[in-house]
Amino acid sequence: MIAEIVDHVIERCTTPGDLVCDPFAGFGTTIHRATALGRRAIGIELLPERIALLQQRSPEARVIEGDAREMLRLLVPELAADPSSPHVDLVLTSPPYMTAEDHAADPLTAYELDTGDYDRYLTELGLVAAQCARVVRPGGFVVWNMADIVHRGQLTPLISDCTRVLRAHLREVSVTEIAWDRHPHDLVADALLVFRRPE
Repeated sequence: MIAEIVDHVIERCTTPGDLVCDPFAGFGTTIHRATALGRRAIGIELLPERIALLQQRSPEARVIEGDAREMLRLLVPELAADPSSPHVDLVLTSPPYMTAEDHAADPLTAYELDTGDYDRYLTELGLVAAQCARVVRPGGFVVWNMADIVHRGQLTPLISDCTRVLRAHLREVSVTEIAWDRHPHDLVADALLVFRRPE
């Protein structure tokens, strides 16, 4: 996600001092922009070699090495004992993408394992969505940036598939298309999937 989109979401879904979480921290745009905008930030990153970079780029943020599929265990251990007291105000992320033709590299393992399977990928994103719904406070937002991809002539409808995944756990607010002058390579549509935990 580009910084302007991250800023737009953070400014509209949180107030200064709120806690923003990115369970797929990547290169740290979300946590970096959150701290720059006066929010607290916490990120989860699978690749150990990125942790120092993230901490250097955003020293005010908390960065946890681990797998987003284990968010509850990693992010707030006390939630395992008392899941009725979530404290994250906004989960803002862009999960790694996978194409529907089942390429071997599994995006949820940072493309390290050749266990790629699109249906399993969606099921495991459902596990992440369920944990997002538990860590975000009542009334808090969960926003995923997803894109539809055409690869080798086959469309992967990540936007609608991930909307369905999130809808199983949260209340849908909107699917907001991101307009590009020219879409990045292989992307044919880009959107923010905006969901909220009921109050």
